[in-house]
Amino acid sequence: MNTISYVTVDVFTSTRFEGNPLAVISDARGLSDAAMQKIATEFNYSEVTFVLPPEDDRNSARVRIFTPTMEIPFAGHPNVGTAYVLGQQAEIFGKPVGDRLRFEEKAGIVEVDLKRNGGQIEATAIRAPQPLTIGDTIAEETVARCISLDPGLIITTTHAPVFASVGLNFAVAELNGLETLAAARPNLAGFQVAAGRQTTSGHDFSLFVYARSAENPWNIRARMFAPLDNVPEDPATGSASAALGAYLVSLAPDADMDVRIIIEQGVEMGRRSIIALDVVKSGGIVTDVVISGRCVSVMRGEIILRD
Repeated sequence: MNTISYVTVDVFTSTRFEGNPLAVISDARGLSDAAMQKIATEFNYSEVTFVLPPEDDRNSARVRIFTPTMEIPFAGHPNVGTAYVLGQQAEIFGKPVGDRLRFEEKAGIVEVDLKRNGGQIEATAIRAPQPLTIGDTIAEETVARCISLDPGLIITTTHAPVFASVGLNFAVAELNGLETLAAARPNLAGFQVAAGRQTTSGHDFSLFVYARSAENPWNIRARMFAPLDNVPEDPATGSASAALGAYLVSLAPDADMDVRIIIEQGVEMGRRSIIALDVVKSGGIVTDVVISGRCVSVMRGEIILRD
């Protein structure tokens, strides 16, 4: 094997050159772990996916997700984008493509629904593979140092800064408005200190900060910084959005809820993304988190492995 094909898509947008770019290697058979990591580092996108035959025939594919520095167990935009790419094929490793896919990932089985309109994929929806888990709280000063802000600009009325996950762990914190959110600047030294004091499962310390209004609490603007993963800022982070949405719904006083949350991200980068979340709570427990969004194709080509 001298070359391998790839395609790229912009995820959580219907406008090319916005959203979050993703590279998909739709047939990664024959690639070593080291080769996958080198390819992901070469693209330098927040993630690249590598699609392999499933270990269980009941599933559609095995999907491995790499950042520029490491493999991670789950992420939102790679699943949405990979499903969009595979959904346009006639078959996946010899099996016909329907409207529902099942991906084997390190975090578990990820279920995907393809929403078609006139034969074209209009949107992709994935179900978070793990229940909501909440970790340690984080000092406001730690968060503030990471994004070059005064600690007083971090709001703790609803919750203190905390680790949250539905498959991949993030530090989440609320800021006191859009101006503060826009003023945030990642400080590598702050992240290095934070990672040294706190531990996360699956990847380095990554920070998801957001602002929302009392009038529209389920319309949220967010930013995500992960400089320790060579991602200074990510334009769309489905896994972090899902963790935040599940956590906020869990904190709401109603025991039973079915909430549509819209998270807008990437605006400050000029890559606006729209992430839709449908979160269900029953008996005080979040039971279901679905992440959905649109995609648009951008590039296709070949990676030269050997001359």
